[in-house]
Amino acid sequence: MLDVDAIVDADLKGLSPEAIAALAERMLSHIREQRQHLQQRDERIAQQASEIEQKASAIEQQAGELERKDTELRFKTAKLEKVNFELARLKAWKFGAKTEAMSAEQRRLFEETMAEDEASLQALLEQLQGKSAQDRAATDQRRRPKRQALPGHLRRVEHRHEPEDTTCPTPDCGRQMVRVGEDVSEKLDIVPAEFFVHRHVHGKWACKCCQLLVQEAVAAQIIDGGVPASGLVAHTLISRFVDHLPYYRQEAINARSGVHTPRSTLAQWSGRAGAALEPLYDVHKRFVLASAVLHADETPVAMLDPGAGKTKKAYVWA
Repeated sequence: MLDVDAIVDADLKGLSPEAIAALAERMLSHIREQRQHLQQRDERIAQQASEIEQKASAIEQQAGELERKDTELRFKTAKLEKVNFELARLKAWKFGAKTEAMSAEQRRLFEETMAEDEASLQALLEQLQGKSAQDRAATDQRRRPKRQALPGHLRRVEHRHEPEDTTCPTPDCGRQMVRVGEDVSEKLDIVPAEFFVHRHVHGKWACKCCQLLVQEAVAAQIIDGGVPASGLVAHTLISRFVDHLPYYRQEAINARSGVHTPRSTLAQWSGRAGAALEPLYDVHKRFVLASAVLHADETPVAMLDPGAGKTKKAYVWA
């Protein structure tokens, strides 16, 4: 290593020009080495600063991710506690003591809604707990009673599910596998009401010799010259008087299938159908009145008693 202080303190007057030139060359070489060392040191410092910046950015991202996960966990925990509380309160309303609670009539009004809410909360609770479909199926199998078989008279639509490749996937085998059985599961489905058109074509046959025309007579209909067939008329009556669907709701339901049936038209169909059912009503009435004993539902109803300021017991016979 060149001692610069020694060179400075030395007396240069006694040196020859060659020695001074060699000394200057040595000093320039030392300066270049020092400059190279400084440049390498700056590069190392810059590289370390870049690594520190990258690590700081990664730590910041990890901290943000941890904060996000912590926030999400707190939210899910709070939601889980809320669902558990609502489910417990719903079960208390449903199965708890009935004192100072809703009456039987009031409870009946909300039983279906409570069943819907309970199923919804139970599904949400399982979703928050991260239960898979297999876990839910196993839990339902243990908790629920054995399900009744679906009615045998229903139409079955079979869907076959077989592997695309029936060759043994084991290495060094490759033999053709043999079908040894099957698992059958049934799902209940429904096809919504479908409108279709009966197209009656009455052929005309003529005798050119006798000038005679022969054609099959039109079959009698409930509503002659009208649009509805007997099936649509029966569906309208059942929807109105059995399922208690007002005509304006039936109008909206039919409109979803692209069929325009104004409520006034539906009412006219029902009136015409009622007139057509008069003979059946007369026969049924004679049959009932011919019986030795008649059974009637005499459940009383409360009826307002004008002027008395209270209700009185009354009966309705339909």
